[in-house]
Amino acid sequence: MSKYDHKKIESKWQEYWAEKQVFKTKDSGKDKFYVLDMFPYPSGVGLHVGHPKGYIATDVVSRYKRMNDFEVLHPMGWDAFGLPAENYALKNKIHPAKAVEINIQTFKEQLSIIGLDYDWSREINTTDPSYYKWTQWIFLQIFKKGLAYQSEEPINWCPSCKTGIANEDLEHGKCEQCGSEVQQRPIRQWVLRITDYADRLLEGLDKLDWEDSIKEMQRNWIGRSEGAIIKFQISRPQRQGAALAGTADFKFQIEGFTTQPDTLFGATYMVLAPEHELVASLLSNQESIISNQEEVDKYIKMSLRKTELERQETKEKTGVELKGIKAINPATKEEIPIWIADYVLASYGTGAIMAVPAHDERDFEFAKKYNLEIIKVIDGVDIKNEVYTGEGIAINSGEYDGLATAEVKEKIIKWLEKEDIGKKAVNYKMRDWVFSRQRYWGEPIPLIHCEKCGVVPVPEDELPVELPEVKSYEPTGTGESPLANIDQWVNTKCPQCGGNGKRETNTMPQWAGSCWYYLRYIDTENNKHLVDKKLEKHWSPVDLYVGGAEHATRHLIYARFWHKFLFDIKVVDKDEPFQKLKHVGLILADDGRKMSKRWGNVINPDEIVEKLGADTLRVYEMFMGPFNQAIAWNTESMIGVRKFLERVWKLYQEFIDNFSQSRDTANSKSKRELHKLIKSVTFDIENMKFNTAIAKMMEYTNFILGRKSKGETGVFNIEHAFEFLKLLHPFAPHITSELFEQVQKTDQSKSGDNIISLEPWPEYEEKLAKEDEIELVIQINGKVRDKMKTSADISEKAAKKLALNSDKIKPYLENKEPKKVIFVQGKLVNIVA
Repeated sequence: MSKYDHKKIESKWQEYWAEKQVFKTKDSGKDKFYVLDMFPYPSGVGLHVGHPKGYIATDVVSRYKRMNDFEVLHPMGWDAFGLPAENYALKNKIHPAKAVEINIQTFKEQLSIIGLDYDWSREINTTDPSYYKWTQWIFLQIFKKGLAYQSEEPINWCPSCKTGIANEDLEHGKCEQCGSEVQQRPIRQWVLRITDYADRLLEGLDKLDWEDSIKEMQRNWIGRSEGAIIKFQISRPQRQGAALAGTADFKFQIEGFTTQPDTLFGATYMVLAPEHELVASLLSNQESIISNQEEVDKYIKMSLRKTELERQETKEKTGVELKGIKAINPATKEEIPIWIADYVLASYGTGAIMAVPAHDERDFEFAKKYNLEIIKVIDGVDIKNEVYTGEGIAINSGEYDGLATAEVKEKIIKWLEKEDIGKKAVNYKMRDWVFSRQRYWGEPIPLIHCEKCGVVPVPEDELPVELPEVKSYEPTGTGESPLANIDQWVNTKCPQCGGNGKRETNTMPQWAGSCWYYLRYIDTENNKHLVDKKLEKHWSPVDLYVGGAEHATRHLIYARFWHKFLFDIKVVDKDEPFQKLKHVGLILADDGRKMSKRWGNVINPDEIVEKLGADTLRVYEMFMGPFNQAIAWNTESMIGVRKFLERVWKLYQEFIDNFSQSRDTANSKSKRELHKLIKSVTFDIENMKFNTAIAKMMEYTNFILGRKSKGETGVFNIEHAFEFLKLLHPFAPHITSELFEQVQKTDQSKSGDNIISLEPWPEYEEKLAKEDEIELVIQINGKVRDKMKTSADISEKAAKKLALNSDKIKPYLENKEPKKVIFVQGKLVNIVA
């Protein structure tokens, strides 16, 4: 009996698959299945065992679909631009292009030894000019449609990375890449109008087969809210003289956004963002309207040192009153104080809110701290706290008293519009996308600045605008990209007037290349178009997309935005890119922490493959637990998986050695077990319940070995041998390929050199796959109180009788007749007492 030599077997089949191009996607005319991983950025540290989990899962699905007669597209590439690659290159004193080349080679070797069925002929790299030519082309179309604009508003500036970064690239107010505290700094930026697509991004979620948690994260990030904008007139208190009307050098009113216009009568003060333009106007006014200017100035400077995220997350509310002016509540005509406070953001709504402390938690905390008036205007039911945020009946609201708040909201909006002091409005938390980075390693933005013509797009036939070769690419720290210092590259001719022009020196963010890469996989060699229309229509959308949940509110939003834009300009056929999405649960270190060099708890997959084999790694990662849940690494469990594969190997070696007995007709019990297994594994793979599929195959193997050890005949014949290998193949492709070949050579009735990867998936007979016995769950008012083994086809009448006669159930009924008894065939009886 030969020994299970994983090194020899895995090397043999990986070479075979590559040489024969077994997984190359063809134009076969079959139904398509496009399965995609979120492609990695190739870091210098390489992969740890947590990274392949998603890649193995898509490989399992890909192999399964291929065996179900689908033409499968399963590609891989590299997200190699951006700060991670540039920071690594700077740290190791190597050019980013060279660093990326080395790192990609490392990643590719690591992925290859796991036995993944990628079509490597479609490999892409976002730093390849033939690729980013089309990233630039998409940007130009966005620019030409007026969806890209320049802005010099304060942004998050990382003093270490020396670049501006978006809010989404922060972690608790710190730079995601280096951990530095960011600063607010005005820098010239290119910004994309993603907010123009906010409603479509929300509406599109309803038709996607995504996990509810991911959809909810996107909905919260977009943050659509309906309400009203209300105008509040400004006055000076009577003791300071006349109203401000007629003063020409500042605004006389504040526009505040609220989601609850029905609470207008309870607005007892106004709050402005410290950077609100009205504040600046008032402070610069020569009449010294604000009497505590020094205090206000100091608070503004302190606020601007914080990021928006810090301001939102700070529990203790702070602020300063603008002394010398008041706002007039348009409903009550009362003068109310105006404050500035950093919990209000200039980027959200109008940068001003009407504060209703009786019915808003933040406003209440602020009012209590500064002893501001609190007026209750909603009479709610069962109010346990001092603040009531629900709906109810209006009180202290003049003519609206006694009306439901929903009705009051409509009536007040109509009144505001009639009096021209407000209007219905929709607001979003999502801000336009800051699309510039002041770094070298990114896609050049294909625009030229001309003194005469303004900003002019680079002609499309001159794309790509390539990065220049440079010796030094360190950031300048001045707010400009290192490209700004390369005169030979920067200075150019205006394509519109022929005069002198300068190239845009900001580069695109890392997210740019990942916004559309799934389309390039469809048609990688096309030099004339981003993607062929017929091929795109055939392959889109991606049928299954797998990656980390951390990308729910960045990459997935950005890619959906770009795709909807491409749909609008008729480049793609459908308006959503990813039909089904599954997120990968983290693999933690055995100490329960995230794997990190910092903690010294990283496990290298190469070492696992060397010692125990790629199939062991693959099966273990799929067996650890539910796919989307985080779970800690356990070496002992991995050894158990290795022993399972060794048992499979031993079973087949004995089967081959005693092949004459393999033609026995399977006994009825063994045949039923096989068909139940086929049904279960098929269901589990379709639903990405990989751990239960493997558990059932382990149970089946134990069943066969147990029956054989007792000398039972007809337990495992030639049909069982082939079908079981097919079921295990997507998880452990190397060992199953080898055993399939061995059995095929032994079985003289089989001809040719068929490989298991291209074999049809097993089919089951429903009557054989049906369970003989089930565990009937018995509940009282929805709580499990008993379980019983019973026939799988037990009738409703018999099941109810069995449940009511249970000794564990009788005490709960206390000799009373139940109100209702609910029966679910094959599962449970629920007694409503």
